[in-house]
Amino acid sequence: MAAAKKRKGGNEEDARASTTDPDARVMKMGDGGFRPALNVQLATTCKEQVIVGMDVVNAGSDMAQLAPMVEQVAQRLGQAPEQWLVDGGFAAHEQIEAAARKTTVYAPVPGSRAQKDAPGKTVQAQVQQDKHKPKPGDSPAVAQWRKRMASDEAAEIYKQRAATAECVNAQARNRGLLRMPVRGLAKIKSVVGLFVLAHNLLRMAVLAPQLIGWGANPSAVGTRAA
Repeated sequence: MAAAKKRKGGNEEDARASTTDPDARVMKMGDGGFRPALNVQLATTCKEQVIVGMDVVNAGSDMAQLAPMVEQVAQRLGQAPEQWLVDGGFAAHEQIEAAARKTTVYAPVPGSRAQKDAPGKTVQAQVQQDKHKPKPGDSPAVAQWRKRMASDEAAEIYKQRAATAECVNAQARNRGLLRMPVRGLAKIKSVVGLFVLAHNLLRMAVLAPQLIGWGANPSAVGTRAA
C-alpha cells in the first residue's frame, strides 16, 4: 500500500498504512508473544483421528466455541458423539450446560485462582478435592461435570485426548497450517476446509483404502500414504 507523508516534530516522515487483516485479532501465541491471528477450531474422532467439524473465529478465547461445534457436528453426522473431550479453555459453564443436552463433556475442572495462588502443599491438595464439589449457583449440568471429572473413569477417558486431538493439531502445524496465504475470515475458512479435506483423504487411505481403489494391502497403503 502507498505511504502518505506526515509531519512530526517539524520533520517529514513516512506514515505507513497498516497491512493487518481487518478480520484478525491480536492473540497470545504459543511462544508467549502477541500477534494478529485467527482461531482455528477442529473437532476430531478419537480412534480414527478423522476431522468431523471445523470453524475459524476471530476470538482469542475458546470459551464460547464448544456448543456451536457440538451443534455443527450433530447436524453433519445426524447425531452428536456420546462423549466430548475438550481442552480446559472450552469449559465455560454456559457452554457445558448447552452441550449437555446432546453429549457428555469431559474437561478439566479448574481450581479457584485464590486457592491456586495460595502457598503451601496442604492448600494445593485441598484444591484438588474441593474443585470437584458442586458449588452454589451451579446448574445440574455443571454440578454433574464437576463430580464426573473426579472419577478415575473420567481420568482414563480424558487421557485419549492428548494422543488424538493434539496429534491432529500437531499434524496441522507440521503441514504448514500456521501462516495463511490469504486474508479475510471467509478465505481463511476455505483454506482450512481444503486442509480438512486433504487430512481426511489421508486418513481414508489408512482406514478404508478400498474406497479410493488402493486395495487393502497394508504395505501398499503404507507406501502410498507416506
